[in-house]
Amino acid sequence: MTQDTLDALRKDINEIDSELLILLAKRRRLSHSVLEYKITNNKPIRDEARELALLEKLISYGKSLGLDPFYINNVFQVILEDSVLNQQALLQKSLNPESLSDTHKVAYLGGQGSYSQLACHKYFSRRPGTLVELGCQTFSDITQSVEKGQADYGILPIENTSSGSINEVFDLLQHAQVSIIGEVTHSVEHCLLAQEGTTLKDINKIFAHHQPFAQCSRFLEGLGDLTQETCDSTSSALKLAADTPNSAAIGSAQAGKGFGLEVLKSGLANQAENHSRFIVVARQPLQVSTQIPTKTSLIMATKQKVGSLADALMVFKEHNINMTKLESRPVPGNPWEEVFYVDLQANVADKQVQSALESLKEHTQYVRILGCYQSESLQAVEVV
Repeated sequence: MTQDTLDALRKDINEIDSELLILLAKRRRLSHSVLEYKITNNKPIRDEARELALLEKLISYGKSLGLDPFYINNVFQVILEDSVLNQQALLQKSLNPESLSDTHKVAYLGGQGSYSQLACHKYFSRRPGTLVELGCQTFSDITQSVEKGQADYGILPIENTSSGSINEVFDLLQHAQVSIIGEVTHSVEHCLLAQEGTTLKDINKIFAHHQPFAQCSRFLEGLGDLTQETCDSTSSALKLAADTPNSAAIGSAQAGKGFGLEVLKSGLANQAENHSRFIVVARQPLQVSTQIPTKTSLIMATKQKVGSLADALMVFKEHNINMTKLESRPVPGNPWEEVFYVDLQANVADKQVQSALESLKEHTQYVRILGCYQSESLQAVEVV
């Protein structure tokens, strides 16, 4: 094959890729039109039976074209997820016109290259408008920026599949005057990043936020006696590594490029599937349609008597409400007292949920709704 032939083939491939993008954009516009019917007829945004039938049809047709079923399934699962999440975002936009703005001022931890910044971009990619980014040094700075009106939204990491719950954020939510209005899950690919030409043997110090240190503990144990310096954010760690010879930082490969750093090793996390869940907070709650999957997060303090927690949790079972998370945290200044954070697959607009919350008062000292918001964690339909 000559170079001219190769160039011609690549040109054809590029043209096909462009055509695919045009078709994907057209598909998304049609999906937006379908939303109008669903709103008018009060139909659920997600139709899993329709998704399954579509996937089975596409896989069958793809096989006749010589395409691998696994490949087809993966491609169209992403397309379907995009369709559902965009319809949900548009529906929420129509329900909350007061939240419409040409500009979104968003506060998050760190700066350029931080994982919080990447999560911010992912969440607001479905919400048109100009992003004004406010990098903060602490989680408290984020909530205070929202409370004071300096930011419209705040992005806070709440849990990670490797290191677990981020207790500092749970503790902050006890008193912060903000409401959870959204969530986003972001895949975290931790890499060891260093200046160009640096080898693993050259490294004597590693910079990172304490969460990446916790999530990559097994890899770090295998490096021996290296200095580990904790930073206030991943972006701060990357900057220090860029300025410090014979050092490295833990961050994403994408972020490392912005600081002129190269990847020495990837896949550092203790778990191969490493994901972080972030919550989006604002000063005021949003109305959430009952047509979309919804979560409600609350904090409660149970009465100080035997069985009070069990009685409180039984309320959710009696009202057929699925609880997806239960987290206990100490009450500052009150030794041996704890509050409980609860995530429910529920919408406070449902009468059944309202009834459950009313019953919950009988078994608790207080209940505070932290937020009712659309769930963006979609479970893919399984094609047998």
